[in-house]
Amino acid sequence: MIKKEIRSILATDCGSTTTKAILIEKRDDVYRLVTRGEAPTTVEAPFEDVTRGVLNSVKEVEELRERQLMDGDKIISPQKDDKGVDIYISTSSAGGGLQMMVAGLVMAMSAESAERAALGAGAIVMDIIAANDGRLAHEKISRIRHLRPDMILLSGGTDRGNIKTVVELSELIKAANPQPRLGMNYKLPVIYAGNKKASGEVEKNLDKISDLSVVSNLRPTLESENLGPARDKIHDLFMEHVMAQAPGYKKLMAMTDADIMPTPGAVGYIMQVIARNENITVVGVDIGGATTDIFSVFKDLESKKPVFNRTVSANLGMSYSISNVLAEATLPNIQRWVPFEINEVELRNRIGNKMIRPTTIPQSLEELKLEQAIAREALRLSFKQHKSFAVGLKGVQRERTISDAFEQTASGVTLVDMMDLDLMVGSGGVLSHAPRRNQAAKMMIDAFLPEGVTQIAVDSIFMMPHLGVLASVNEHAATEVFNKDCLIRLGTCIAPVGKSKYGKDYIKVELDLPDGTKFDRTMKYGEFLLIEAPYTAIPATITPASRKIDVGSGPGEVVNTKVYGGSVGIIIDARGRRPFIIPEDPKERVEKLQEWSKAIKEFDEN
Repeated sequence: MIKKEIRSILATDCGSTTTKAILIEKRDDVYRLVTRGEAPTTVEAPFEDVTRGVLNSVKEVEELRERQLMDGDKIISPQKDDKGVDIYISTSSAGGGLQMMVAGLVMAMSAESAERAALGAGAIVMDIIAANDGRLAHEKISRIRHLRPDMILLSGGTDRGNIKTVVELSELIKAANPQPRLGMNYKLPVIYAGNKKASGEVEKNLDKISDLSVVSNLRPTLESENLGPARDKIHDLFMEHVMAQAPGYKKLMAMTDADIMPTPGAVGYIMQVIARNENITVVGVDIGGATTDIFSVFKDLESKKPVFNRTVSANLGMSYSISNVLAEATLPNIQRWVPFEINEVELRNRIGNKMIRPTTIPQSLEELKLEQAIAREALRLSFKQHKSFAVGLKGVQRERTISDAFEQTASGVTLVDMMDLDLMVGSGGVLSHAPRRNQAAKMMIDAFLPEGVTQIAVDSIFMMPHLGVLASVNEHAATEVFNKDCLIRLGTCIAPVGKSKYGKDYIKVELDLPDGTKFDRTMKYGEFLLIEAPYTAIPATITPASRKIDVGSGPGEVVNTKVYGGSVGIIIDARGRRPFIIPEDPKERVEKLQEWSKAIKEFDEN
């Protein structure tokens, strides 16, 4: 349809447990969210038809909107009079989402690029096979055979580089003869995105045992990365093979007016659209029960072009994976965020209870504070993993050695520059549904440690997947709803960086507030403060107290800018160095945490 003729949009996201539907309508020439509905996902027995859950969620939207959207089991499209919708679109992570294996020549180079391509397309990367991963050939073959991914991405070698080892990797896949996870009447899709000179030999090895696709090299040279063709092919094969085999998805594909996108891929797409349109850097997080996804768009260190990265921390979540958070973070790191005294045995027991009863929610203020303490560590660890993955390429503008090529560490310097970050977006139950928005803001500040001047927001009802797939059809409608209905603007965090002594002058902040008053205060090192203000541009002058303190323009430099309030307001975080120090003594720690909590009005103290 012509974009200007689209008056109503129905979008669904088929999650692993819940299918969520939203209805967007054009009112007074502006696209707005009208209502939403949800229903259990029906991809598994006894229904084994994903469209049942979709239709049930649409039925709820229909009832809430008091307008007919369906005729029996069919969505009415295009809209006629006041019945039906103009377009219907969907995303999906049901049935475990898109599960992939990637293979590359060197772990820290082509294999890492292949992982970036798969993650950016919305996949869960089950394993990474590389020539230098330390496993014997039979171990790699056994791993490929038993994992049964949805598809495999094979890369390796620059276009003038290694041929022999890339061909050997294809021979490993041939020997494993992997079978697809869903269905047995089709061949497993394999994408080859390596040295173009090796493509003929790779085709000989894999053409008969797989559905092989050859695309442009992921790493045509050491200094460049070309992820687009591989990501596009992953999306195509996701539709043609994976979706076609899942229960009921052929029916769903026939119902939609645009290709179904993997849920994380859609979230990543809308993040890239917003970053591009507003020319900003963005970090987004989706913290769930089993996994935590981090998305970022930062500028490349050399080209200064926006680079999108996504990571999945598959063992860090708030219910099913909560014990893994404890194991990885360690008890002292969780305990340091608990604003009351609790012994180790009780804390372990409460975490264990959440794992065996994953669908429960906190029933008391004490339980809520414990959950939010654990969330800080899950977010911190996930972001730490993301920063180690979102890096520049090895070999750029420096001499390479054999030892560099076979390093087992992530390549290059991280692209994540917190001082350059413009917007931080949180989603997932513990953030989006926190009883107070102040709590969500403080969790994100404590976990991500923003620097300089950073806006903070949360996704109101996790509609970013819906808007991601909508952006592929009508970018204007998607961005309009994203800014007006999806994002809840919490406010701005002003966080100088630099060492000082507690109680010593740190920064002076001057704000011309919307009510006509002027805020003028010199903050001491270690202080934390909330200034309530609406979402509007507020002129600000921030002056460091010494040459050691940086607010974004360089050490000791004054910053003149505009900051935005929001549903929380403007937060001045003068706790200084990153990470800031929390007292180790239990009594002092509790006092300090309670002091910071009271300063931001995180909880009702009555």
